[in-house]
Amino acid sequence: MAFNLLLRVHVLLGVLAPEVWTHTTAADFITLDCVPALSLARIYLDAKHFLDKHVRFSAVDQYGRVLEINEALAVQCGYTISTDFRGNIEFRASLISCYSQIVDDKNFTITVQIDVSTTPDMREVSSYVRALSCSYFPWSPREILCETNYMEVSVRREIPGIKDYIQDQPDDWTDVLPEAASVAASIWQVVFHLPSAKRAMLVSEAQNAGYGINTTDSRILLRAPFNASEARETNISGVTFSVVRSSTFYKQRWMILLVDTAVACPVDGIEYINNTIIWSIPKSITPLQAGARYFNDSRVVMGVNFQELTSTDISKRQYNLSDDGKVIAVQIPIGDEGGYFKSHVTKGEYGTTYSINVFFEHQWNDNRWGATKHTIIKEMTTPFKHHPLIITNNTIPSKKLFNVTIGTFLQDTKLVNLTIGSEILTVTDANEQGYNISEMKHPNGSTSYTVTVPFDDPNVKKKHDTGVNRTYTLSITYKFQVIPQNQTFTATAIISCPLPDAVLPDAIGYCDNDHLYLTVTRGNIDEDWIPYISNIQLTMPSQSSGYTLQDNGTSFRVKVPRFSSLVSYESLRSSDLMITLPLDMKDSDGLTKRSFSISCSYSSQDLIACLPNGTVVVTAVKLAGMPDMDPSQFVLRDKNCRPTAATEERATFIFNVDTCGTIRKFDQMAMIYENDVLYFRPGMANPAYQLKCSCWYTINETIVFQYGFENNSAPTIQPGFGPLALVMRVCKDWTYSDFYENTEYPIARYLKDPLYLEVELLYSEDPEIELFLENCWSTASSDPSSSPQWDVVINSCENTKDTHETIFHPVTDNLRIKFSNHVKRFEVKMFTFMHDTNALLGQVYFHCSVVICDSRDRTSDKHCARKCIPDKQRFGRSAEFHYLHGHVSSGAILLVADKTVQDERVTKYKAD
Repeated sequence: MAFNLLLRVHVLLGVLAPEVWTHTTAADFITLDCVPALSLARIYLDAKHFLDKHVRFSAVDQYGRVLEINEALAVQCGYTISTDFRGNIEFRASLISCYSQIVDDKNFTITVQIDVSTTPDMREVSSYVRALSCSYFPWSPREILCETNYMEVSVRREIPGIKDYIQDQPDDWTDVLPEAASVAASIWQVVFHLPSAKRAMLVSEAQNAGYGINTTDSRILLRAPFNASEARETNISGVTFSVVRSSTFYKQRWMILLVDTAVACPVDGIEYINNTIIWSIPKSITPLQAGARYFNDSRVVMGVNFQELTSTDISKRQYNLSDDGKVIAVQIPIGDEGGYFKSHVTKGEYGTTYSINVFFEHQWNDNRWGATKHTIIKEMTTPFKHHPLIITNNTIPSKKLFNVTIGTFLQDTKLVNLTIGSEILTVTDANEQGYNISEMKHPNGSTSYTVTVPFDDPNVKKKHDTGVNRTYTLSITYKFQVIPQNQTFTATAIISCPLPDAVLPDAIGYCDNDHLYLTVTRGNIDEDWIPYISNIQLTMPSQSSGYTLQDNGTSFRVKVPRFSSLVSYESLRSSDLMITLPLDMKDSDGLTKRSFSISCSYSSQDLIACLPNGTVVVTAVKLAGMPDMDPSQFVLRDKNCRPTAATEERATFIFNVDTCGTIRKFDQMAMIYENDVLYFRPGMANPAYQLKCSCWYTINETIVFQYGFENNSAPTIQPGFGPLALVMRVCKDWTYSDFYENTEYPIARYLKDPLYLEVELLYSEDPEIELFLENCWSTASSDPSSSPQWDVVINSCENTKDTHETIFHPVTDNLRIKFSNHVKRFEVKMFTFMHDTNALLGQVYFHCSVVICDSRDRTSDKHCARKCIPDKQRFGRSAEFHYLHGHVSSGAILLVADKTVQDERVTKYKAD
């Protein structure tokens, strides 16, 4: 209830949809009516027009003067102002209010000015003056009205004989006579009966104390606030009443008019039990029946929203009105017709109350007053009831779609915004961004909200569990607002859904003369994973570490020099050094989620140099299998010979063949000098690391003969090998300038068409290596080992024996091909492929095995020295370095006999 009369009205959008302001006037939304049964006049302001506006009420007297109604004036003069849950405003006035124009105590006119503004300071006010006339007759000798903010009693004004009052109870009247007899004539006064004394006040003094005192032609009225200083709380049959006992009198020359103006109204008596409101009202209210020797009921009635209910109405609404002789009880089921639920927020929690406006009228007759009408208006509101928010998970894993519903809420609660992940969005913004926020209306008037979010949304967290399982997690924080109070509260829903759809990142690596390469293809779980090499985060290329990082979003490639500090040396064998490039993928917590590596073997010739002047330069490297190894503590056989230079990864020795304990041996064709690089752990006599190095000197020639381990007690790590990166392309014509894309397979070809194929070694930057076709063949399925097979290239030579003749084509450097020796081209004449005695029609695939040869070494090799391969040395021995062999296959090629068949088969295979 608002008494400063500056009411800001908020309306439930969607409950009361406002019309266009320019098409309406306030007059269309101001309703006036009379409530004669309660001796009230009422003005109703529809919230549709007063949405989010400020309203002020003023009383207009008979001279046209305007008096703003504040809280004190409302109580003193008989006005009540309230706002319901939709924002509608109700103004009620007692028919005998201060500025009511009264004719014959039958007709009453109340004039009110209503000021409306869009600002709190009430600038640019629109004013509406409304006069409401109501009739009320006859009056009971005594009428008592208990409004929600004041108590009012009006009694019939008579001129009784003084002796009649002397015969009443002495406590009521005898002590009042001295005050009445001693005052001057023609002066109204009020004497308040207090427990220990009497307190007399002039009418002006009583009005200054907040009382309303008025007289009409036939009646005297006293109006008091519930908390008046002269009011006393009195327990009557278990119900607390606010009671003001007073006598009002008027003295003339020949008589004294003395009237009992006691008033009593209940301040409690309401209980909420088992979802029922129980209102108890005593039948006998002692302060109102002083001096009466008997009384009997004449009328008991109740009503809702100022409408009287018949016994049929009470039964239909499942109300109950009972009388046990002492107390009348009104029972109203919570939630039934006539009341309404309202949302509230208490300590951040959502809940509801139920409110209903009930009045109760009790009339009785006694031997003193004759008839008394006692009316009580009660706006009942149940205590706050917390409602736990129900979140329903209707997520559809098969569609990878979160579907979350929250509710239900009353119509006065609206969703303001959502925090999805870390992003705060209004409902409109969320829908525009691709989220689907829908409001659902239920038959009982309540509302719930559904939010749908796809799994691949950036605000959905994705976590890899184990294997192919990962969990999608959606976090939504809802912000709601309760109107018109504008209270807010939040609720959070966290929904998780595991799915077996994880694609782990994969890697492929290769090496050239100077660098090691790792290409990592991202999966769908490593969005936040960070690549590390040797605990160094790879972000931008580092000059100190010398690596290069290229990232296109779906994959990234790391290029590291083979002598970088980022690589590790796994083992030394007779003539080879194994170098490994490790790469770890770590999450935001620094936990390693995936590890990759590429290991390559390089000649030890790079680590030892035997100079013609007898100087030996040896570089000894730290092994990954011995993390405690300190290269600065390496020594030669003569332990006084220490490294010339040392880092954390390697040590360099420079010495002459006749120093540092070097041993000389003789062979038939050479002198051999041998020494050892040793590492001793502190306190140990036997070396943990022993690296033998030898230099052979022949006439006019120095060569490296041996460089490897002997009896190495340190642990060793097995190297890993990666496949060659190869591709086979199908060219559209003999120019080899235009190739078929992956989406164009299967490729249709007539049986007699030529087919142009190209095989390329990818990524390598080494101009000294060359790719050779070892064998090429065709199969009817994508499995290279399937049968039947048709030879295309046999032992590195064209197949010229069969009808499908093979022709090699030369390759030259151009803008696309940097190294022509990394590419081979051949043409196949697509004559009939026979299976048994039938010509093959349908899909065929081409496959090739390849070898890599080194053009710098012309020593004989059984693979690279064949007739059809120039006299060049393959890079390494095929028996030991299986990763220098490779296999590659083409996509499907569709053999057809004529164009009609071609169109039909292409359509069928592409549909499949």
